[in-house]
Amino acid sequence: MTDGLKKIVEYTCRGVLGVLGMLAGYQFGAGYLKTLLPGGFFIGFIAILLSVLICGFIGVLLAPLFLQILHSISSFFEKQLKNTSGPELSSALLGLIVGLVLANLLVFPFQDSAFGPYLAVLFNVLIGFVMSWVFIERQSDIRSAVASVKGKLTQRLKNRSGHGSVEQTVETVQTDAVPQKILDTSVIIDGRILDIAKTGFLQGTLILPSFVLLELQTVADSKDQAKRSRGRLGLDVVKELQKLPGVRLRIAEASLRDYDTEFVDSAVVAMAKKTGCEVLTTDYNLNKVAQIQNVHVLNVNDLANAMKPVMVPGEEVVVDVIKQGKDARQGIGYLENGTMLVVEDGGPYIGRRVSVTLSSMLQTSAGRMVFGRVNKKESKIS
Repeated sequence: MTDGLKKIVEYTCRGVLGVLGMLAGYQFGAGYLKTLLPGGFFIGFIAILLSVLICGFIGVLLAPLFLQILHSISSFFEKQLKNTSGPELSSALLGLIVGLVLANLLVFPFQDSAFGPYLAVLFNVLIGFVMSWVFIERQSDIRSAVASVKGKLTQRLKNRSGHGSVEQTVETVQTDAVPQKILDTSVIIDGRILDIAKTGFLQGTLILPSFVLLELQTVADSKDQAKRSRGRLGLDVVKELQKLPGVRLRIAEASLRDYDTEFVDSAVVAMAKKTGCEVLTTDYNLNKVAQIQNVHVLNVNDLANAMKPVMVPGEEVVVDVIKQGKDARQGIGYLENGTMLVVEDGGPYIGRRVSVTLSSMLQTSAGRMVFGRVNKKESKIS
């Protein structure tokens, strides 16, 4: 806060407390001093005037103390809420508002009774706290419900204006020669999709469901630093994809409830199956589930493995054996392209650089593994 703003706040606080003190002094003077002091109108007027001036002056003097108390309270709340995410704060505030409304509705029939004010305070504190806690604990469900309502309202507006459902909107663009591709959360957070798109090899329209975008926002608001960084990276990737001139990225309004599931991966597969789109992912399990349901999947990991240079048995490579394999006789190293190399007799060479003759290779969706044996003639490289 700047010095000028501090002075404005201080003067405003002095003025407000001064006026409140004068009002309190008038009530005190008119209600008590005037009746206690003998005399006529003049004595009563002087008593009220003195009471107003004295109480107003006291209010002005108490302004710095009042500001200091407010600053201490705000600092306390700031420290306590430092690690609280924005969605949690908004959920707690919304729950508090709902709780206060419910509390006042419940206490309304008892407002004229003797215990009405006490019951009002009890209900407001109790129900307000309970609803805030419930909204924080169930914030993901509440967001999904709000997104679902928003999606349905948007869909009704589209239907009235001549647009179809989400599936129909996707299908109307399926006239392209290249099928559309639905992005899941993993492929966006991975980030490599942006580099692939920049090369021009990624053709067709990219579909980003709104529930995937909502999950990215949830991850970006996470308390965990690693998750928060990945979520923000995903949001940056989406923004950059929108800017690329050769890429068409469409955000499809859809919610998890539209596909009767609570899981984003299941909704992605269901949406692809219903619309005939392909799924673009790096998730190994989603890949398998989609294949079981006859949904065509493009796995970025498969593309990365395919781009690695082909190595044939008998080829010699130099590698650092960095750790032990499953067997004590095995050693593990990594080639320059990131491929894992299992050195069958590399256990004694851990921590050294050796020449290895490749013997066989194993290709899986999770990656490529290469097997080899130490070249005894060149085993003392380092």
